Amino acid sequence: MIISPFAASAVAAMGFRFPFPRIFDRTVMVTLLAAMLLWSRSMSFAALIREGFAAPRANLSRLLFGLAIAIAAIAMLFALAFASGAGASVSYGALAERALKFVIPAIAIAVIEEGFFRAFLLGGMRREFEPRAALIVTSVIYAVVHLVRSPAHYYLTGFHPAAGLQNLGASAAQLSHPIIAAPTVIGLFLLGMVLGEAFLTTRTVWFSIGLHAGFVLGAKTWPLIAHGGAPVSRWIAGPGPVPLIAAPAAWAIALALFLILPRYLAASAAGNDPDQRRFFGG
Repeated sequence: MIISPFAASAVAAMGFRFPFPRIFDRTVMVTLLAAMLLWSRSMSFAALIREGFAAPRANLSRLLFGLAIAIAAIAMLFALAFASGAGASVSYGALAERALKFVIPAIAIAVIEEGFFRAFLLGGMRREFEPRAALIVTSVIYAVVHLVRSPAHYYLTGFHPAAGLQNLGASAAQLSHPIIAAPTVIGLFLLGMVLGEAFLTTRTVWFSIGLHAGFVLGAKTWPLIAHGGAPVSRWIAGPGPVPLIAAPAAWAIALALFLILPRYLAASAAGNDPDQRRFFGG
């Protein structure tokens, strides 16, 4: 709240023009990272990140497999939309072109969020709590954090010291309408459960990074279908800032992934890890 108005003024002075909510979000990320580094030793930050991102080369296949699973899940949602008449004017080439534009941002988002929510937050909480409790709590945090963001993009001219407070108030106001927010919260919670379960099962973030990147690509590509034909059924895409996961179709896919993927991942991992075999009952 305090730093973001100064950051916005500095950005404007350098000749850049970005919406203030985006500047606010980036300021939150930077100050949070600074706080985590400042107290990194007491929070075991470095150890948790190192453990979560262990053995990148050995886990490349897991990352690619996670990406493939996510793309397959997104393809199912897109197919349902096409079958209902949505996206009739959109070509497969246009979808592929838009997805390719977001490959690097999708990977960056996946690495940053999985590093924080899974490697650090879930990895730290599972040391203090029972793994299932840690998974549920961190999934709730994941869902709420993604919902608390400004509902509109706007630009500031000049210095506005109260802009950060006003932006935070507008962002948090969305939580005061639980019925409206519920579809998005449910979808994000289930997604958090899938990503968290993948982390707990594999003990690294690589598979969940692949999943996360694929889901981001789907979310970034979805607007082409949403505005390219007949209205999309609420069973396929819901309301809110992330419509693709705010509907029953996505919830069903997330539940299926939550039930099926851990069994496969645990079986493949337990074959080489006696401790993990005992943990998962293998």
